[in-house]
Amino acid sequence: MTSPTVLGRLSIFPLPGALLFPGMHLPLHIFEPRYRAMIGDAMVRDQRIGMIQPVHGTGGHDALYDIGCVGKIAEVEALDDGRYNLVLEGVALFRVLRELDVATPFRQVEAELLPAVEDDMLSLGRRSSLELESRRFADAQGYSVDWEAVGRLDDESLVNGIAQIAPFDTAAKQALLEARDIETRAELIIQLMQFFGRHDGEDRVTLQ
Repeated sequence: MTSPTVLGRLSIFPLPGALLFPGMHLPLHIFEPRYRAMIGDAMVRDQRIGMIQPVHGTGGHDALYDIGCVGKIAEVEALDDGRYNLVLEGVALFRVLRELDVATPFRQVEAELLPAVEDDMLSLGRRSSLELESRRFADAQGYSVDWEAVGRLDDESLVNGIAQIAPFDTAAKQALLEARDIETRAELIIQLMQFFGRHDGEDRVTLQ
């Protein structure tokens, strides 16, 4: 049995509502000094940071969820005033083992990479249900979607793409990230769209 890969030092970006999945891309605009320092550090090391959600608050020193996703900086634009525009590419999910005591303005953890599920596919019935419910949800929310392009996506890109951009609350998005496979994740997306698809006044779907 292969032992899990442990990252001795992973810089993390705690950001509520922002998910990254392996193989997906996440555009970010980095403007806070501590996270500008984090990107500068990552660029001279391995070009990787960990996206993770704080349990409450804005992510400063709040408690973190256990599971996040390692992202590799695939594109970066350094602006004259020190800000960055970048695109992260998801590499692998990780579990936080412990937070490190560091002098840097950004937080760092020791983390364990989680193995990917092999041959992760949807059943035909689940795929059909997901596409149907997504159309209903998009229509209800007033979203404009290229459904022909959606139909050409492979199962993993479809499920993870919806999970990454869906306007659910932090707890719901974390549950999607922690789903053990895309079949389970797709089922949860359908349930969220069916039962919790109402606005909370800030154009976000809520579990409350």
